[in-house]
Amino acid sequence: MTHKIFVACDSKNISKVKKIIKETQNSKLKIGYKFGLEFLNSKNGRLFLSKLKNKIIFADLKLHDIPNTCASAIKAINDLNINYLTIHISSGLEALKAAKRVSNKIRLAGVSILTSLDNKSLKEIGFNKDVKKLVLLQAKLATKAKLDAIVCSAQEVKIVRKVFKKEIITPGIRFTSKTNDQKRVLTPKEAYKNGSNWLVIGRPLTKGNIKKNFQILIDHLNQ
Repeated sequence: MTHKIFVACDSKNISKVKKIIKETQNSKLKIGYKFGLEFLNSKNGRLFLSKLKNKIIFADLKLHDIPNTCASAIKAINDLNINYLTIHISSGLEALKAAKRVSNKIRLAGVSILTSLDNKSLKEIGFNKDVKKLVLLQAKLATKAKLDAIVCSAQEVKIVRKVFKKEIITPGIRFTSKTNDQKRVLTPKEAYKNGSNWLVIGRPLTKGNIKKNFQILIDHLNQ
């Protein structure tokens, strides 16, 4: 099994991003790079991405709009070499289908309930179902819309896997099981065991000595 990791480049500092890419070249793992709203909405970020070649690029734009706008947004980034793109499953079936129709080679990843939300937050928004039930419904919707991947917390991977047979991308990964009472965090090994295909890892890899952090990850996976 090849372990697949998206390194989260959560910065709009181009030289920092270049350093992250340079120091994470690795033959033991399959590496992709995740760019979020901060980077993709910056002038230099978009320019940088338009010139980046031969890398697996994950654009975490989390589209969330009416069908026509979602489709138009995807067309507007066609000049970038993007491999994965996120859209909120809660945009609804029609928006997901409209996005899928124009996504071409881009793999469309549906975002389920954000890992920052818990049952209390959902109630405040107006949902009357708990996280797990909502995520299961969303996974069924993603299957119906023929999405290529789902982004969900490690805690819900097993639930999603029951109804969604394609790629599962998991954020909220920490190297140790000391999660400070955060229930929606898992170690890389646990996440893979649950059925994740890709892990999204940011600070545990990019903060401090990147090469050393990578070795810690490889050692962890080989234990």
